[in-house]
Amino acid sequence: MKEDITTIPINDVFSVREGCPLCSMRNMLEARSTTYITGAAMMEPDVRIKTNEKGFCHRHFEMMLKCGTRLSNALILESHLDKIKNEFIPKTVSGKPDKKKIAAVRNLTKSCFCCEQVNWGMEHMFQTIFSSYTNDEQFRQLYNSQRFICMEHFSDLMTAAIAKGISGKMLPQFYADTSKLCGGYLESLKADVTHFCSMFDYRSKGQSWGNSKDSIERSIEFLTSDPVVDETKE
Repeated sequence: MKEDITTIPINDVFSVREGCPLCSMRNMLEARSTTYITGAAMMEPDVRIKTNEKGFCHRHFEMMLKCGTRLSNALILESHLDKIKNEFIPKTVSGKPDKKKIAAVRNLTKSCFCCEQVNWGMEHMFQTIFSSYTNDEQFRQLYNSQRFICMEHFSDLMTAAIAKGISGKMLPQFYADTSKLCGGYLESLKADVTHFCSMFDYRSKGQSWGNSKDSIERSIEFLTSDPVVDETKE
């Protein structure tokens, strides 16, 4: 396969062939972003301005707590909370509600510095995938050898591909291959979940569980793009 600075990380992720490769790409970008923001970047004024304005979602706050020190997270929170206190939600107010400030608070609850970084990175990686798929037969074979593509990333990939991310003549083939990776796995998941349910019927006593025992966890991962561990499972 052709390799350069843009294709190497794509080829590395797809060569593993474990789970959804787009989830692995997302996880890699998230790890880089949260490590970056809790490291030396937290002391860079231009970065701090952006994190004060954007904040972080719960998912990335959790990741930041795991990869950064408590002090680094506290320093980030200190200036972020200060901006909210001074500009949007003061302790003392008078007169009518400030609609602009309330709207700004609502927008802040929906924004995340890391999400924006990850989304930007994913968009550029999608373009590399489309280029490699179009021009590199070996990559097409690698793409089609993946275990599955989750529902969220099926949607993201196809939306980007339709928006002129991939050439018109290659789009039908890309759609067929991507649907096979997503739909084929979906079909097997449904069968495993159905088998799991049937094993609770007295008529199934003594039969094999097959691949159904972890079908709930695998279904949630497919539907949400995040793995889950059922701690109640025996």
